[in-house]
Amino acid sequence: MRRRGWRYVRFGVLGPVSVVSRAGPVPVSGRLRTGLLALLLARANRPVSAESLLGAFWDEDGPAHRQRLQTNVHKLRRALGEPERLVFEAGSYRLLVEPGELDADRFEAGAAAAAGTTDPRRRAELLREALGLWRGRPFHGLDLPGLVEPAQRLGESRRTAQEQLYGAEIECGRHEEVLGELVDLAGRHPLRERVQALLMTALHRAGRQADALAVYRDTRRALVDELGLDPGPELQAAEYAVLAGSESTVPVSSTASPTDGRAPEPVPPAELPASAGDIVGRRAELHDLDTLRAAGTPTPVLVTGTAGVGKSALVVHWGRTSARHFPDGQLYVDLQGFSPQDPLPATVALGRFLRSLGDDPATLPEDLSERAGRFRTRCAGRRLLVVLDNAATAEQVRPLLPGSASCLVVVTSRNRLDGLVARDGARRLELGRLSDADARALVAAHVDTGTLGPEQVGELVGRCAGLPLALRVAAARLAESGDPGPLLDALAGADGPLDALDTADDHSSVRSVLSWSYRRLPAEAARLYRLCGNRCEHAEHHIDVEGAVALLGTPDSRAARRLLDELVRSGVLEEVRTGRYRMHELLRAHAVEVATGSPEDTTGLLRLLAQYLQTATAASSFLQPRETPLLSADLPEMRAERPADRATALRWLDTHRGNLMCSAEFAAAHQRPELVVDISTTVWPYLDRDGHLDEARHLHTLARDAARTLGHEPAEGIALRALGLLELGAERDQEAVTLLQTALGLHPAGSRHPDGQALHTTTKLCLAAAHVPLGRVGDALRLAREAEPELARTPAAAAALRHLTRLLHRHGHADEARHYRRLTPAPAVAAVGPS
Repeated sequence: MRRRGWRYVRFGVLGPVSVVSRAGPVPVSGRLRTGLLALLLARANRPVSAESLLGAFWDEDGPAHRQRLQTNVHKLRRALGEPERLVFEAGSYRLLVEPGELDADRFEAGAAAAAGTTDPRRRAELLREALGLWRGRPFHGLDLPGLVEPAQRLGESRRTAQEQLYGAEIECGRHEEVLGELVDLAGRHPLRERVQALLMTALHRAGRQADALAVYRDTRRALVDELGLDPGPELQAAEYAVLAGSESTVPVSSTASPTDGRAPEPVPPAELPASAGDIVGRRAELHDLDTLRAAGTPTPVLVTGTAGVGKSALVVHWGRTSARHFPDGQLYVDLQGFSPQDPLPATVALGRFLRSLGDDPATLPEDLSERAGRFRTRCAGRRLLVVLDNAATAEQVRPLLPGSASCLVVVTSRNRLDGLVARDGARRLELGRLSDADARALVAAHVDTGTLGPEQVGELVGRCAGLPLALRVAAARLAESGDPGPLLDALAGADGPLDALDTADDHSSVRSVLSWSYRRLPAEAARLYRLCGNRCEHAEHHIDVEGAVALLGTPDSRAARRLLDELVRSGVLEEVRTGRYRMHELLRAHAVEVATGSPEDTTGLLRLLAQYLQTATAASSFLQPRETPLLSADLPEMRAERPADRATALRWLDTHRGNLMCSAEFAAAHQRPELVVDISTTVWPYLDRDGHLDEARHLHTLARDAARTLGHEPAEGIALRALGLLELGAERDQEAVTLLQTALGLHPAGSRHPDGQALHTTTKLCLAAAHVPLGRVGDALRLAREAEPELARTPAAAAALRHLTRLLHRHGHADEARHYRRLTPAPAVAAVGPS
């Protein structure tokens, strides 16, 4: 019986929220007012606290928000036209709804009536009438926490009613009539086993046994791939019946009662994988994780770092030791962001989590947002640790965030996931490679300390780039063989270190682990990765934006910077300081491997070498002019920025000294002897001036050998002269004289070489300087006087005059030192300083 004076009204929640009177639709405008009506209808005739309504729309309580809530309640009463329907009592609101006024009530009444009849035709009629009330998803268009559970319950009731409807239709022999509807329903719910069993039954009764078995195979594959489950008894029985030719494939009537999609409460999940053993070092990172856990942060913790650095091992170790702080369980999923498999879809990960938290797999919603909403509901108020290991992107992670301060989420990724930090407030912990001390401790923990000496341990740590994964693989090899020699030789061998660190297992072989990062790179970033792989032994081998521009062969420095940033975000490049980048040894070895045989990439390296050489030539001209023209006439002309003054030139040479050494080594290894010579003749005044003795000796030795290969005596003489000056600086005076005499023989007076006389003059002055410490001052001054007439035409003799002046002064010949100091060009005088 209707309440006195209340008009006819119909409330709708099985689709967009609606109100309809006899006169037509009743407008309820505005997101807040529509949401308020939906929340009240979801608990029709029951009190809904004002606090829960405030919390549904605003993060914080306050007088302004309470006033807005009251205003919208008043407007909703006015829209309904019956203010007494919406009452306020004891701090709560209650919307009074009569039987039959709410479409959800009519639907559930119809479904219950259908379940109570034994006549399949009547049951089908009642179910079609009840299902006809649906206009879309429950509470369509509203995303409010208080609607998640009722929407899921109604959705599950709808799917159950659909299953009962098609069961009744098949029981009536109308299997062919409903086959199209069943195919559509099964396509929308591929993991719902009863729907698939009903489709198999309809196909089988229609004489389509092969199609029925194909449905079984597809469903089984989907269950295994997405949920890790085999088909249940009902689906297995359906397959058996088809194979056996039985008419009753599956019980077509269902006595299933309405369900909220949950199985009995399970034991708390404990899904963290086995630990790899004790963690060596990482005390600061473990302390940071403890601090964030104690703070109860609702935002995720993001542990990032390059491949093989031990992110997963650290988080799993910490999670196991901290399990007591998460009494409701620990959820874990490998998101396969960097692995042999494709990244795991968030929908699949949510399905696994919901099963772990007690949901029946058959009741899981297919829609990603629905699964995410149910997951947040299940996590609310629980003290859970959620480990999202090996994530690829922020988009993959976001649906898996429970959003509850009682849960701690720890994400690991090789990618920096800047979007997760910027938008979701993630706290990043950057995991670097092990320090030398910690790396040595890791080796000592796995290898008998008597097997390796300190120098061998240091070499092993360096060859493994301080990566825990590589060190563990190497330590396992050593523990088996007991002889470090072959392993160290293999790590340093021409084939590179990756063969020595291969375990034939995709998850522990260093080459495989590094390759997953490379495969995830966009095409242009992958190309720059290959180009950056020039192998060298110099710790200061860095690349900058101008170097990337040269490698790529593009004039667009902004594009090059974006690609460098992409490599940094992907964990394959380190920014050691602003604008300076490097690869560690193992990544460089991998980059060399994947670039091998690519002519385009070799061309890119030649462009980089051209830039280094041309900029070094411009920078060195501030110290002294070139003695001879460059031999590398075929190098492309690069548009690199040239130093503007002497101070800038010296800074550039200091910064790129290691790169220049690597360039010479690359040129020597790739049969470009003229380029080795050019680098040596370009930078020898700089190396000589600033005392970089070891690098100078290595470079000039390469240049001497290269010049001999070319049969270029002037270049060989310059290299020998530079080596002689190194011996002079090391006070190996007789060795210096021997080298310089040989050099002078290669730079004879009257040479037909265009720069022959200048080379002769400069080398003669260097030999003069070498005689002074041996007490042969007469010989020294004779040679110097012979060279004096040519000084005006030999500006490159400045460095030789500097050595001669310094040694004459040191050995007590001040007047002669002052004389040759006056003959030294001004820039070289400044370089020498006061005598």
